[in-house]
Order: sequence, then structure tokens, then C-alpha cells
Amino acid sequence: MSSVELAPARSSPPRPVTVTRRGRRRLRIPLAFFLVALVLLASLVLSTAFGAESLSPGTVVDVLVGRVAGGPVPDLAYDTIVWQLRVPRALLAALVGAGLALAGAGMQTLVRNPLADPYLLGVSSGASVGATAVITSGMFAGAGASALSGGALVGALGAAVLVFVVATAQGGLTPLRLVLTGTVLGSAFSAIASYLVFRSPDPAAAQSVLFWSLGSLAGADWRQLALPAITVGVVAAALLAGSGWLDALATGPDTAASLGVPVRAVRTTLFVILAILVGVLVAVSGGIGFVGLVVPHAARLLVGARHRVLLPASAMCGALFLLWVDVVTRVLVRPTEMPISVVSGLIGAPAFLVLLGRRRYRFGGNG
Repeated sequence: MSSVELAPARSSPPRPVTVTRRGRRRLRIPLAFFLVALVLLASLVLSTAFGAESLSPGTVVDVLVGRVAGGPVPDLAYDTIVWQLRVPRALLAALVGAGLALAGAGMQTLVRNPLADPYLLGVSSGASVGATAVITSGMFAGAGASALSGGALVGALGAAVLVFVVATAQGGLTPLRLVLTGTVLGSAFSAIASYLVFRSPDPAAAQSVLFWSLGSLAGADWRQLALPAITVGVVAAALLAGSGWLDALATGPDTAASLGVPVRAVRTTLFVILAILVGVLVAVSGGIGFVGLVVPHAARLLVGARHRVLLPASAMCGALFLLWVDVVTRVLVRPTEMPISVVSGLIGAPAFLVLLGRRRYRFGGNG
């Protein structure tokens, strides 16, 4: 019998080193955060150059360097425009945009609905009742803008308490019950605000209420920044601390409970902190639409749906979005200003449709 010779085994060529999808994502997310942070920082400076009177970026930088470094201020008029008027407004726009985006992301997780926005709980409509009561009755007129913000905050928190009590009494804070209760009571609050306007003897009351309800940052000053800054910071820290529970809650209550998440306590806590956040933001800026609806979806496309990265990405993108929306409101029909919701709606609606048209987008997924 002839022997069969075995050919020596050929060594296969080494496979090229490839970057996995997870590896690409790990590289892409830090880069996305770095780029957004860089653009946001530049935008905070550049946005102060736009307004009824345009300034050169060099003038803005000179004023900011003089103020921050303690050096000489180039011109007193420019110093007033940039430091006293536009810098507080830019910071307030960034805070409100970041807060609304955080609230939108949290609300979409709370009710497990991609169409949820921060005003779903009727908080904005309740704030409208409080603000309308101040405008139409002239209460606390001596307090100026503080009276309007205070009335709006009281109305917002009162609406949140009523929604919470009604939803809890009728079966708990389930997503469906929250959506229905918030929508129905929000319509009722809007009707009350309309009645107050109708009964007002002031013919200009309707215009004032309409302008407030569409949002504006025109009255921003340094004293207004403390409350929204503290509120946004505390709520952001609380949401990030519970980001793992939020990931589980987004998959459904049964899955979250099986993972050891106290679903009822998480829902209650999330409801309370979101209501306080939205109430404070509406009190200082009025009702600004589309930020809390559109920005979280854009952030999901950018970094994914895990709340540990979704929340900071939403906050940064929200700040950037509202910062430039506010710039447009100042320059589009200058020297007058447009309400913010007009511009945010014109930009946000088509942007939202484009985002949802992306094939790789999934609400609550990783893509």
C-alpha cells in the first residue's frame, strides 16, 4: 500500500486589525462631546456680538477679557451692552436650553413616549395661569418682572401637584395615566388663562400674555441666573446618579422591576424633579417649544440612548440650540424681537422630521 504524503499546512495570512462597532462608538462619543463643548464655548462668546447693534468679535473679546482678567474695559457703552445685557442673556439661554433638553429626555423615559416634551404634565399651562393672573390683575406691579416669574412659578408647581394627586388617586403614575391626566388638566389650565384674558379690562393684556407664553429672554440679568443654574445643576446631578435606573425604566416596568429597580419610587422622584425643573425654567423664560422634544432625539443619534451619555449630550445640545435660536430672534426683525417659540418651531419641526427619517434611529435603542 502506497503511503500518502500529507502536504504541510499553510499558515493563513494574518487578519487585518479592524475596529469593532463598539470600539468605534467608544471613540466617537468622547470626540462628539469634545466638539460640542468647543462649539458651545465659542457660541457663548460669539452670540454676544449679535443684537439690535452688531459688534465685532474683537470688541466682545476685549470686553470679556477686561471683565474676567480685571484689565481695562475698552468702552463703557460696549461694556454695558456686552457684560450687562448680552452675557447674562446668553448664559440664561444656555441654562434654559440645557434644562429643557434634560426635562425632555427624562419625560420621554418617564412616559416611554418619543413624542413627550417637558410640558406634558400641564406645568406650562399652570404657569400660564399664574402669569396671566399677574398680567391681567396687576398684582404685585411694584415687583416688576419678579412678580411675573413668581406667579408663573406658583402656577406651574400648583399644576404639577394637581396632576400628581389626580394621577395617584386614579391608579398611580403609570405612563398612560400621566399622559392623559397632564393633557386634560393642561387644557383646563389653558381655558382658565383664556378666561382671565377675556375678563381683563386691559386691552393690551392679550398681547402681553401671548408674548410671554411664546417665550422670551429679553429681561435676562445677572440676578436671574442663580435659581435656574442651581436647579439645572441639582436636577442634572440627580438624573445622572440614577442613569442606570432610567435605562432599566426605559425598557419597561416589568423588566426594570426584575432588575431590582424600585419602579414606583423612581417614577415619583422623576416626576417631582422634572416638575420643579420645568416650573423654574418656564417662570424665567415663558413657554419655549420644541427644545425638549427635538434635542433629546438629536442627542440619541449622536451618542446613543444610554442615559449616562444621553443626559449630558442633551444638555449641551439644548444649550447650543437655544443659544442660536435666541440670536435669530434678536436679528431677524431688529430692532424688535420675535418670541422664541416662533423661531424654535420653524427650526425644530423640520429638524424633527429629518431626524425621524434616519434609518438607524430607534427610540430607546442604541442607534
